[in-house]
Amino acid sequence: MEEQPGVQVRTLDARSLRGIAHPLRMRLLDALRFDGPATASQLAAKLGESSGATSYHLRQLAAHGFIKDAPEHGKGRERWWQAASQGLTFDDSLLNHSSPEVRGAAEMYLHEVAHTQARDLSTWLGDRTAWPEEWQRTWDMSSATLRLTPELAGELIGKMHALIDEYRGRVTDEAEGDSARVRLHTHAFPLTTE
Repeated sequence: MEEQPGVQVRTLDARSLRGIAHPLRMRLLDALRFDGPATASQLAAKLGESSGATSYHLRQLAAHGFIKDAPEHGKGRERWWQAASQGLTFDDSLLNHSSPEVRGAAEMYLHEVAHTQARDLSTWLGDRTAWPEEWQRTWDMSSATLRLTPELAGELIGKMHALIDEYRGRVTDEAEGDSARVRLHTHAFPLTTE
């Protein structure tokens, strides 16, 4: 993920990668980033996990600086958590790190991101009929295969990200019309040909 104007983005390094490279931690962080502050019990119910597991993994995320307390939401002994940033940047050099543990965490992180993206699309496909007709007509699942050099692929990726950034912040109020959060996944990678 690249940095986004006006959005606080955290760059993953070898230490922080160890703190996030776990499927439940990644789901917890996404829930806090996209749905706002919550307690361990609320997140457990939402994600179908035990509150003990969510509490443990929330503490790990906090220890690595991914989340922080949200005291303005707390009542009594309830501990509320919120995301410390709204995005993550992955440095490809982590895949070639001298530590096998870091390389393994980097691989796991990327595979979990890919799994999450596939799950998002599958959820939409299963739930799309529950959405208004306008949304059922306004979605995309397309692919294109091009012959490119690494330089041209980098240029294309940069232009796709720039185009997406043009739409960031154009609708800021949840109550505005029939707005919804829209998830965009971009993938660009070379294909093995035999």
